[in-house]
Amino acid sequence: MQWQTTRFRIDLSHPRVMGIVNVTPDSFSDGGLHADTREALLGCERLLAEGAEILDIGGESSRPGAAALPLEEEMARVLPVLRGALRLGVPVSVDTYKTEVMRAALDLGVDVVNDINALRTPGAEDVVAGHPACGVCLMHMQGEPKSMQAAPRYAGDVVREVGGFLAARAGVLRGRGVAAERIVLDPGYGFGKSVEHNFELLARQSELLGLGYPVLAGWSRKSSLGAVTGRPVDERLAASVAAALAAVQRGARVVRVHDVAATVDALKVWRAAGLA
Repeated sequence: MQWQTTRFRIDLSHPRVMGIVNVTPDSFSDGGLHADTREALLGCERLLAEGAEILDIGGESSRPGAAALPLEEEMARVLPVLRGALRLGVPVSVDTYKTEVMRAALDLGVDVVNDINALRTPGAEDVVAGHPACGVCLMHMQGEPKSMQAAPRYAGDVVREVGGFLAARAGVLRGRGVAAERIVLDPGYGFGKSVEHNFELLARQSELLGLGYPVLAGWSRKSSLGAVTGRPVDERLAASVAAALAAVQRGARVVRVHDVAATVDALKVWRAAGLA
């Protein structure tokens, strides 16, 4: 299994760790940690030293309740960091739903567009479909960050609904000429889902593999982990690693995490035991 991206063809025969770099003052667990270009690039280097194999860089918080960020501010935050990260020799992903940011990032040579809105913003499909090789991650989200956790509801089976949405979005891209090997799917843990929805999705995540695309899972420090452990966001390391391993056990090929070193170590043990 391969993920074709702008500069790299990523081997997904074993799980890969994507390190999170939030260039924001207000992200739910690490807001302000990488709030300027220098600190963000130092953060990129630290994550790579810890074993990250992909860097995911975003300039707008998507935490529950977050308001939209003006385009110009997102551009100012994220583009200088992307320029620097592209020199580090690993795949670089831009975490954005804004068409203009996608286009600017891909013009720099960014490898992956990671979109919480699954390319539903007007023009976003055109940007990705018009690029010869960039990778894309399509995520399921019910609603929008500002209101998505107010009262998430699903008419029937949450796994079937999430899978149907992702299949439809991937199908649209395939119809635009985007090769299947460029597409990864993310069930969107914590994005318009209750605690029960999230754990139902995790328990049955392997059903999404039937769609024919690799799965990316992002459980790191999420509020559902706090709900079951009673721990605040800065004490969810063990829970985050456990969730990442559970996601890998159920077929995830990429895990998106804040705590790279601990996740990498856990996956090394997992692989040594023949489990991944």
